Amino acid sequence: MALFIKIYEDNPNPKEVERAVDILQKGGLIIYPTDTVYSLGCDITNSKALEKIAWIKGIKLAKANWSFVCSDLSNLSDYVRQIDTVTFKILKRALPGPYTFVLPGNNNLPKDFKKKKTVGIRVPDNAIAKALVDGLGNPIVSTSIYDEDEVLEYTTDPELIFEKWQNQVDLVIDGGYGGNVASTVIDLSQGEPVLLREGKGNPDIF
Repeated sequence: MALFIKIYEDNPNPKEVERAVDILQKGGLIIYPTDTVYSLGCDITNSKALEKIAWIKGIKLAKANWSFVCSDLSNLSDYVRQIDTVTFKILKRALPGPYTFVLPGNNNLPKDFKKKKTVGIRVPDNAIAKALVDGLGNPIVSTSIYDEDEVLEYTTDPELIFEKWQNQVDLVIDGGYGGNVASTVIDLSQGEPVLLREGKGNPDIF
């Protein structure tokens, strides 16, 4: 059964963050808060963990379009091809914030993402998510647990999230009530911004 730990966003307890990071490093799956909805995540470099998430989501790993949660823009050059000044200015203006930006991937992507031409990048405005990524030392793959067909509380109330997911993941972090509006997704991979999904973030950011 999963662990259930409380971490306060205004002052994330380093010991509890360390426990969560330890689980990620060992290939565990966690559910954690972001600045939009609660997300299911794992270490992007751990193939077994990625396969588990794909299985839970009922998709093939090769077809998964998950985003990478980074702690800041400095992570970008590790996974994204050289971006122009205009694109960088948009990212700088919007992040951290409730956006997912689709950007051209580079040759350094972890092996399970090597065939991807693009990658979705998130830098959530959430201290818990940032502390987890900082502690892990590389991004966390992220996929929303939000499901339009489900009772809303099961994706926003941490105790109910735990009740539902405790046998499928290794840890649920209670970071307070979550939102129920996903991130705004903007494709910047072709130069011109294209709105793919309108969510919490203002689509007029570009």
